[in-house]
Amino acid sequence: MTMAIFGESGETPDGGLFDSLEIQALNVLPMPVVVVGDGHAVLYANTAAEDFFQASAVVLKRQRLQDLIAFGSPVLSLVEEVQRRGASVSEYRLELGSPRLGLDRIVDVFASPLPGQPDAVVLLLQERTIAEKMDRQLTHRGAARSITALGAMLAHEIKNPLSGIRGAAQLLETSVPDDDRLLTQLICDEADRIVKLVERVELFGDERPSERGPVNVHDVLDHVKRLAQSGFARHIRFSEAYDPSLPPVSGNRDQLVQVLLNLVKNAAEAIGSDAIDGEITLTTAYRPGIRMQAPGSHARLALPLEIGVRDNGPGVPTDLHAHLFDPFVTTKAQGSGLGLALVAKVIGDHGGIVECESVPRRTSFRIRLPLHEARERQAG
Repeated sequence: MTMAIFGESGETPDGGLFDSLEIQALNVLPMPVVVVGDGHAVLYANTAAEDFFQASAVVLKRQRLQDLIAFGSPVLSLVEEVQRRGASVSEYRLELGSPRLGLDRIVDVFASPLPGQPDAVVLLLQERTIAEKMDRQLTHRGAARSITALGAMLAHEIKNPLSGIRGAAQLLETSVPDDDRLLTQLICDEADRIVKLVERVELFGDERPSERGPVNVHDVLDHVKRLAQSGFARHIRFSEAYDPSLPPVSGNRDQLVQVLLNLVKNAAEAIGSDAIDGEITLTTAYRPGIRMQAPGSHARLALPLEIGVRDNGPGVPTDLHAHLFDPFVTTKAQGSGLGLALVAKVIGDHGGIVECESVPRRTSFRIRLPLHEARERQAG
């Protein structure tokens, strides 16, 4: 989290943490911002924090953080970690609950040290919506599972009859006039197209564990780039911003190639075949401050490995942002809407998350994955 709005000189002459302009900037933020100091004492709360904790800033400043949230909340240890390390830390999907707050509320927490103020930590809380509480940050697994049964049904009820239809069309092709052979070929082509669609849907129903091992992410990205440049993205310029010291990820290489090739192909299609300045940027980074609650467990899994695919296309329509990884949602006229849903499922199966941020001329997909060693320790 960027803390550029905070002054570098510490307290102002009147003893406050911020000057009037900084306070105005904090108060217009729609997200709660709280500053805590030594002993978790609340030093400041913006207007959104007053609404969130249902108390005025004056009352909040008489409290300690542990008085506002549930006993033993991970937020307390998060503050202590920032104070100890002097570096920013973020955690996703933390549960906050107390008699004051009522029902549990799920938030993302971004914590940073306040420059010039020893032990002062700035907390920015981003509350999840009801839909997001249902596993949105776990890569829409529920949406993927919702079509698992559909995939099995399609495989049985559609693929077998289609093979009969295609075979009959091939037999007819040998006995019809040349003018009618275009129609029999059309039947065969459309049957093949439907089979391919069904096969893609079937992938959602495959719950068998795949072989996992240490995978060099940069080797995967280089392979994907070569495939793209030799085919659908030969007209697009590629650039890389890699962290050369990135450790291996625990995963299935073929599945990660499939995921990244899908994202690169989407980026190339978004840029378009007529673009003269199209660019796709592949990035990797190590960000140790990212953690997330493991599904079906209270354990918190570190997701320090970040892989990014960024393009300078027109961007994703605003009304599709919240549903981008849902099955059958697509911006393409001829698209099936299964590509990104499959990306979400594969990354979720790897214990990671996938996110998208999009504005015109800058669309970024970021994949966050655990370390190979971290997954082995968890399995042990």
